[in-house]
Amino acid sequence: MNFRIVGQFLGHIALAETCVLAIPLVSSLIHRDGATSAFVFSMVICFGISTLFFSSGESKKEKLTIQESIAITGCGWLLATAVGMIPYISGGYLGYLDGLFESISGFTGTGATVIEDLYIMPPSLLLWRSMTHWLGGLGIVVIFIALLPESGKTSSYMYNAEAAGPTKERILPRLQDMTKVLFKIYMAFTVCAFIIFLICGMDFTGAVNHALSTVSAGGFSTYNESAAYFDDVYVEGWMTFFMVLAGGNFGLYYRAYHKGAAVLLKDTEFKAYLSILVVAAIIIIGDLMVELDSDFFTALRYAAFQTASIATTGFVSADYDRWPVLSKFVLMGLMICGGCAGSTAAGLKISRVVILFRSVKSTVLHLLYPKHVVEVMMNGTTLHDSTVLRVGQYFFMYIFFILFFALLLAFDGVGGFDALGISVSTMGCIGPAFGVTGATCTYADLSWFSKTVICFSMLLGRLEIFTILVMLRPGLWKGKNTW
Repeated sequence: MNFRIVGQFLGHIALAETCVLAIPLVSSLIHRDGATSAFVFSMVICFGISTLFFSSGESKKEKLTIQESIAITGCGWLLATAVGMIPYISGGYLGYLDGLFESISGFTGTGATVIEDLYIMPPSLLLWRSMTHWLGGLGIVVIFIALLPESGKTSSYMYNAEAAGPTKERILPRLQDMTKVLFKIYMAFTVCAFIIFLICGMDFTGAVNHALSTVSAGGFSTYNESAAYFDDVYVEGWMTFFMVLAGGNFGLYYRAYHKGAAVLLKDTEFKAYLSILVVAAIIIIGDLMVELDSDFFTALRYAAFQTASIATTGFVSADYDRWPVLSKFVLMGLMICGGCAGSTAAGLKISRVVILFRSVKSTVLHLLYPKHVVEVMMNGTTLHDSTVLRVGQYFFMYIFFILFFALLLAFDGVGGFDALGISVSTMGCIGPAFGVTGATCTYADLSWFSKTVICFSMLLGRLEIFTILVMLRPGLWKGKNTW
């Protein structure tokens, strides 16, 4: 392990965050909202941290090892979230644990909040909340590689450590070219969402914040009521569109741009993703119409929004805690599935869900026809046995940690179903859950122990478990490369 090169990369990340903090600082100066000193202090601290890392000395190493890449990715996320909490704390808006909770929730795209009244918060601080979504949505490392020229040739392992999904697909041969393309698509979606939200009647500040939160699949709003504040079918419709868009594979969008929209309909994961959303919406529509006597258009409006939101983002347009049990279980299933690999959404990932089902089908067919060779395929390509095995292992670990965190929360006094809902929601980086942390509630009333557990759950869900687990292995930090 070359700690100098790790320090150099962490220094660049801290310096980049210093520059980003200047945006809410300018916002604070314009609004005169009293948060200026908090952002100035945060920038000074962040710059000091970057200077400290840079002082570790330069490394002329040409290529990162797997050890160093995992260390940079994991520590980069920990550093970003630790620095991200400073504006909340230095301004006196939140305590240390709550500030860390809000920062982790922001960067991981969870959208769980401990702030009980958003209306008393400075606009610049709310902007910073939404910006943490946007910075973490595509991935801190992905944005870093895209914008830092000298990182390209050394960062493939870093990208793989952060990338979500069973495979690490490349849409372009060179890593930096690919990350630049993904970043441009990310920017384009954000700008489009901002313009459309303005046209729909949002004010400038609201349009900026909700564009950042929607495209990043985050879920932070500037209103206590979340999306329900607007109570506007056009706003909800466009938010639904961009949430569905955010849950798709950004690399697939690039191929569709060059080869036509037919590419989307040929992709197995994307078809499964849309099918799951449609089927879930149909079930909820029927359930609301039968159990709550809702009319079709009202049921369609709320079901379409919440299925898209719960699978990706976490915005709330209706109090789904009052919905029938069947609808709640459907929403919980969507939290587990999440979005596509290569999207800004978290969760298990649709590609893994498809592989799991096809693996089970393959096993059943093999039992029925022992002499037949039944392969597991995706997009016309046969998957290697090792890929299928890794998917199974990841699924086991994902469910294990959901149950483990739920048990810890239940031990702390959270009700059984509520504890399970919180665990599923935070592992899937969704935010709103059920019961005490439901659609109209916050996480403010939970104990320090429960909040600490949830912080681990959010990080584990965003970094896809294994990166965090590897960081806990003592061999990772040894001076000599043992891998």
